[in-house]
Amino acid sequence: MKGLILVGACYLDTILTSVLTLKMPRLACSVPQFPEEDSKLRATALQVRRGGNCPNTAEVLQQLLSSKNVTAVTPPLSQQQEQTQEERRRRLKLHLVSVLPRVGSSATKTIESSFEPPAACSQSLSRVVTPDTRVDLCNCLYRDQHDEAASSYIIRSEATGSRTIVNYSALPEMTTSEFVEIVHDIVRARGNQDEFGGDCWWHFEGRIPETTLQCIRYLRKVLPDSIVSVEVEKPGRLGLVELAAEADVVFYSKSWAESRGYTGPIACLRGEMINCKAASLMFCTWGPQGAAALSMSRDDHDSEKQRSPVTGFKEYDCLPSEVSQTKTITAVDTIGAGDTFLAGVLYDLLMTLPSPEVPGKGFRNRAFNRPRPSSDGTTAANPTMCRKATKDILRFAVGLATKKVQIEGFAGLVP
Repeated sequence: MKGLILVGACYLDTILTSVLTLKMPRLACSVPQFPEEDSKLRATALQVRRGGNCPNTAEVLQQLLSSKNVTAVTPPLSQQQEQTQEERRRRLKLHLVSVLPRVGSSATKTIESSFEPPAACSQSLSRVVTPDTRVDLCNCLYRDQHDEAASSYIIRSEATGSRTIVNYSALPEMTTSEFVEIVHDIVRARGNQDEFGGDCWWHFEGRIPETTLQCIRYLRKVLPDSIVSVEVEKPGRLGLVELAAEADVVFYSKSWAESRGYTGPIACLRGEMINCKAASLMFCTWGPQGAAALSMSRDDHDSEKQRSPVTGFKEYDCLPSEVSQTKTITAVDTIGAGDTFLAGVLYDLLMTLPSPEVPGKGFRNRAFNRPRPSSDGTTAANPTMCRKATKDILRFAVGLATKKVQIEGFAGLVP
């Protein structure tokens, strides 16, 4: 994969939380408990940091790509395979597509600076931060008539650890026609459309479903070999089931699953499998109970008009205790845990998916069903290897999210 394009909202988070956040350079308030309605509660500190699902995921991916201590989850690698992964890390470009205030505004400068790694990280022997590993904001939509970014106000309770979020934005949302222009701009910048189409991944947050659905269908038309993933997160948001039906990889949240009556992640994946008509991979996060994955095998069809039927599937689950290096897991900051999990999944898939040898010949459907290379460089026909890879992907992502909830923010998440 040469390009990952993340499409979603970017916020400036105002967080009211425990005094532990005073260690971090963001704005936060300490509140001993969640305030009752029409009451007054004194806060002791205030923080502001850049937020948003896709920007958070991009920040974690930037750390993963910059670190020399992270190897994508695969069987033992040959020297050639190690070189291939290193080449992919070097070539992969992260693009963020978000609606932002005007260029030069204070809010936009804050957002832009949030993707600049600390000097200590850029000078570390284990991390090489270059322009290639930074998040490209050139395809963001800047609203010239606005100075304020979308805002998210978060109250975290010291007593229960709960978080309550109120979002506000006066920024006009992205339109389908604007997305079409973004696609053309990225293709022109990267080269031939046929070559780029089979070597790019588009991830959508799952906002404004009607517009997002049109965007995905446009991609299927002009870049049919592109891989598409979607987050299904917010309960009660109409149109998310239709988005999941168009995606190759689907991520479900616990809150959305519970709103549909599911009592666990496996139950959610089993129940929604019938709605995921193109997907080969499905994931569902479940807070302290970890996450689950479902891998589906499909017949390979070149025609985009014909859905590939499921020929088999396998379920996996993973608890944080399975991957934690400490006996006790203490949740310090759960904001962005799901975004971190998603980054772990995307990183491993981007580093290990087969390359599209012949663009336009059904690569999208074959990508997740093709057996992984074995340690001697040959192609393993045993489907157990594919299943093992999915299990390892899940463990890697759960481990990353488990580490994240034990620290404030994202700084230093990846050594």
